[in-house]
Amino acid sequence: MLQTLSDWFWWDHLWLPRNLTWDDLQDREGFVYAKISHLYITVLYALLLMVVRYFFERLIATPLAKVLGVKDQVRLKATYNPVLENFFVSNSKHPNKSQLEGLSKKCSYSVRMVERWFRRRRNQDRPSLMKKFREACWRCTFYLLAFIGGIAVLIDKPWFYDTWEVWVGYPKQTLLPSQYWYYIIELSFYLSLLFSIASDVKRKDFKEQIIHHLATIILLSFSWCANYIRVGTLVMVVHDSSDILLEFAKMLNYAGWKSICNSLFVVFAAVFIITRLVIFPFWIIHCTWVYPVHHYPPFFGYYFFNVMLVILQILHIFWAYLILRMLAKFLYSKKARTHRRGRAQGPTAWSWHKQQSIICPWSM
Repeated sequence: MLQTLSDWFWWDHLWLPRNLTWDDLQDREGFVYAKISHLYITVLYALLLMVVRYFFERLIATPLAKVLGVKDQVRLKATYNPVLENFFVSNSKHPNKSQLEGLSKKCSYSVRMVERWFRRRRNQDRPSLMKKFREACWRCTFYLLAFIGGIAVLIDKPWFYDTWEVWVGYPKQTLLPSQYWYYIIELSFYLSLLFSIASDVKRKDFKEQIIHHLATIILLSFSWCANYIRVGTLVMVVHDSSDILLEFAKMLNYAGWKSICNSLFVVFAAVFIITRLVIFPFWIIHCTWVYPVHHYPPFFGYYFFNVMLVILQILHIFWAYLILRMLAKFLYSKKARTHRRGRAQGPTAWSWHKQQSIICPWSM
């Protein structure tokens, strides 16, 4: 039965153009092709990256945070109370007025004391600035190295300058060693993010992050198996560029370098809009929708790949909306401050971080 399901899932006509089979993608005549078995190692590499991250955060990110002046706020701990703790864990972290009154009677506390207890208890679960800084530092370092590696992989390739070259000879395009390592490391990184998402800082776009990570992993895996590697490398390098700025700006924000952070936020917004709302749809998706049909008739894999790219584009639009909204608030507050010298300052560009979380670790 399992063999039947496997044969149906890997049916040639689903994933490959007409008149081609998986046998045509066997290594021969100097051509080397990507194989599903190559992806098994990414699980091990993902675990290895988690170990590297552990030591990086403690040996590099933590000292760097202290140098930059990251300081955690002193938070008062809530006194242990079994009744309140049980309610906090199993019912609600934000009890309403009637619940507060009921809990105050059970604990012989005043309503104000119960409110204070819940406020302190919620603060205990909030991640510290140090944890946020270390997480951002790790991501920023990886995206920077991945972007540099991606440019090195693509700089001498004709499809980096002319996307028509992406489909020349497809799917019989040999796998280069540089492409192999670029793909495997990127996929391993996103697997590691998925493995650690429960322990990472939980943000307001948590569900969008899950969708994003899964879509990225599925796209990377599918493009690997179907030999969409050329376009996959283009997508990765395009997206890593803005991720570097995002994570670096977060680091500056946590360190309290507000003026530099605000300037970098504007640069990040511009790069994000250009790469995610211009280059990605009008360069990458155009390349995957329009050019392939000149080489072969559309098939299931063609539609599947493009639908997944469109899902990512929808997420890009969602995040771009949040970015532009906060950029507008920042520019408006900056203009207002010039007319109200001496009054309380309006929100900075990164005070939005307390209201909305914008984590866009794309990739694909």
